[in-house]
Amino acid sequence: MAAPLPFKKNYRCSQALQQFYSGGPFAVSSDGSFIACACSDTIKIVESSNAHIRSTIDCESDTITALCLSPNDKLLFSAGHSRQIRVWDLSTLKCIRSWKGHDGPVMSMVCHASGGLLATGGADRKVLVWDVDGGFCTHYFKGHEGVITTILFHPHHDKSLLFSGSDDGGVRIWDFLAKKCVSTLRAHNSTVTSMVISEDGWSLLIAGRDKVVTLWDLHNFSCKKTIPTYEALEAVCIISSGNAFDSFFNLDDQPSRKKISEYPEIHFLTVGERGIIRIWTSEGSACVFKQASSDITVISDTDNMRSGFTAAIMLPLNQGLLCVTADQQFLFYLPELLLEGLQLTLQRRLVGYNEEISDMKFLGEEEQYLAVATNLEQIRVYELASMSCLYVLAGHTEIVLCLDTCVSKSGRSLIVSGSKDNNVRLWDSDKRCCIGIGIGHMGAVSAVAFSKKEKNFFVSGSSDHTLKVWSLEGTSDYSEQPANLKAKAVVAAHDKEINSIAVSPNDSLVCSGSQDRTAHVWRLPDLVSVVVLGGHKRGVWSVEFSPVDKCVITASGDKTIRIWAITDGSCLKTFEGHTANVLRASFLTRGTQFVSCGADGLVKLWAVRTNECIATYDKHDDKVWALAVGKKTEILATGGGDAVINLWYDSTTADKEEAFHKEEEGMVRGLELENAVADADYTKAIQIAFELRRPHKLFELFTEVCRKKEVKQIIERALSSLGKEEVNTLLEYVREWNTKPKMCHIAQFLLFEVFKILPPTEIIEIKGIRELLEGLIPYSQRHFSRVDRLVRSTYLLDYTLMGMSVIDPEAHELLRKAGDKDVSTGVDYNMNSIDNALLASSKLDKDHDGQLEEKASHSKKRRRPGKPKDEQRLRNRRT
Repeated sequence: MAAPLPFKKNYRCSQALQQFYSGGPFAVSSDGSFIACACSDTIKIVESSNAHIRSTIDCESDTITALCLSPNDKLLFSAGHSRQIRVWDLSTLKCIRSWKGHDGPVMSMVCHASGGLLATGGADRKVLVWDVDGGFCTHYFKGHEGVITTILFHPHHDKSLLFSGSDDGGVRIWDFLAKKCVSTLRAHNSTVTSMVISEDGWSLLIAGRDKVVTLWDLHNFSCKKTIPTYEALEAVCIISSGNAFDSFFNLDDQPSRKKISEYPEIHFLTVGERGIIRIWTSEGSACVFKQASSDITVISDTDNMRSGFTAAIMLPLNQGLLCVTADQQFLFYLPELLLEGLQLTLQRRLVGYNEEISDMKFLGEEEQYLAVATNLEQIRVYELASMSCLYVLAGHTEIVLCLDTCVSKSGRSLIVSGSKDNNVRLWDSDKRCCIGIGIGHMGAVSAVAFSKKEKNFFVSGSSDHTLKVWSLEGTSDYSEQPANLKAKAVVAAHDKEINSIAVSPNDSLVCSGSQDRTAHVWRLPDLVSVVVLGGHKRGVWSVEFSPVDKCVITASGDKTIRIWAITDGSCLKTFEGHTANVLRASFLTRGTQFVSCGADGLVKLWAVRTNECIATYDKHDDKVWALAVGKKTEILATGGGDAVINLWYDSTTADKEEAFHKEEEGMVRGLELENAVADADYTKAIQIAFELRRPHKLFELFTEVCRKKEVKQIIERALSSLGKEEVNTLLEYVREWNTKPKMCHIAQFLLFEVFKILPPTEIIEIKGIRELLEGLIPYSQRHFSRVDRLVRSTYLLDYTLMGMSVIDPEAHELLRKAGDKDVSTGVDYNMNSIDNALLASSKLDKDHDGQLEEKASHSKKRRRPGKPKDEQRLRNRRT
């Protein structure tokens, strides 16, 4: 009996494949380690080995039209539709300078080998040369009759030549020392797409979309050869000595070979609209190598769309050739010299943009591959280790909507796919070819599922409301043409299109979910109805059988997930938590858990027994359409409308170990903290308390320090040792302490010391300082108001005590004589300000008291001799 799988409490997103190239300009580093790619209004810095995104540069909604790198790869130059030319420091990812100069978008740019000059060509038909450090224009060239499409500095430092080509078919050569055009080369009738200079520096090759390559002599600027290539070219590359391709042509032995012409022989390669790499020689204008077949799917030219290859670059350090395709793929080739001749091996394929991901499944015996269906007619198979696209399965004529994978009993890794072309296709992933086609559906095939036990059939569901059971009989390992698959059973299953299909673990049942708000269980192989699962208020997007129990899980557009009993069709459990349509749900941990994803972009982990959502993950920016679960490893893969593929690994054990180590480390550091307090090493104790994030202990330490005589020195040493993040944390603690009257005195003291030690320039750089100060100001004002009220209250107390003769009046005079000046002068005594205030108030009150008594006595003296008039009148009346 198999050991029970551990209960999963958390998953980590360890690897992701994101969009990094949307077509257009790109730049390769001098060592080939990374590529700077234009991706809409951002620039992605991508590892060339595994498509990992190092960093992202936001260009503020400016669509990128041109890119290039400095020779030392420290600076990146970019330009967009806004005509703004920016210089980015790749170490800090900050724009260090920018300027404008063109009247239209910049379409091409190149940096001089010295790194001091930048040449740009724009849609305004101008060529400008800029000083990189100063950002000012050093040269202004005009004369082209079309948009500048390519620009090139002469690679030799002793030649001050600049080459520019445009869509009018002309190439102009500029001498930027003489500041003039030295020659105009006209031999093309269409857009000039690429230029390259030979190794000796005296030959120029120009490629264009007029399907020819021209070879020019830079001694006299004459055309030596015109080589027809019979396809619209996008790039031409020179094969120089020391290159990975030179062993095939024995370039080192060229001097001993008999020369047919006076010019040295030049080998170069071309790529273009057909997606095939060709290698040519200038001797005889012959093609010496041609790829047998293209590694990409060539787009039909019905809408005048660019297809095939759009660019090619010879990589440094014998890393081979990089070709870029019209569908945003980077293909890395290495040459191999075999007995039959040269062969180009595709080392890796990086996909810059995947479109919207509709479905995905793990592939292979060890589940080391991932088959992905996107909004394309192809299936892309990725290797999980490098996230490189190994190969592409092409054959469908419309978008692939669904797929499933299995390993047959003979050991073959099979893929079945359904498409909008109403067909299903069976693929052998080992041979990378289609071995079977199923024709018969009258609508788009939206769901497919392999048998789980025998692996000898699969089921398909369509928008024509029917289910079909297809047999794998007739497929052969040796047949060159795909076999016609036969449907063993057909049934009109639902009233609306079918969204999902699942086959039971013992191959006896199949369940289908539809937009008609029901799921239906059928008995195989005849598709006899068993039970209808009705209760959802919206369409059912996903169905799956439990691996151990006789139940089915369904995910619906009504934002709920339900588990149903197959025996009577009753709803056993209902799970609520998603805020939008639930699109996929799949069992984990032998049916005791399941994972779900939905249109809200969330992935949720659930426990079946307790109806509890254990964890929620938000790593997608759009609907999550695809969910794949590894049968052995239970790795999760998710993808959706944001064209992102995320891989999730069970981190329950790792999190437990990490928590244990963290607790253990906390105990050790806690002992160090107690020892530091015992040794009166308050600086170290405060530092450790910060590391352990113990605000209560910090408050106790600061309170104890404030009782010491050398409090200012200790506090200054402690605060000076803190970093910016720790100062930010301290201010957060101070903000919390400042809200409590019993703690506010420590908070105010620390706030005073922080502002005294740190200069304002550093304070404003603290993250979130605005919010922190906004939280400190109101309570600080309240504390100062309370102090003011307390001081005023002490005046009244002093007056009362003086009036009761509790305080000796002569004490005030002694204190005044001991001080520097009297209170009446406006200068404080040499004592605490509050004591001064008390003494001052007592003196003022005493003087005021004396004046009142004196007035009262004078009043009595004046009124003694006479009597009030009212009293005299009363006496008169009595008499």
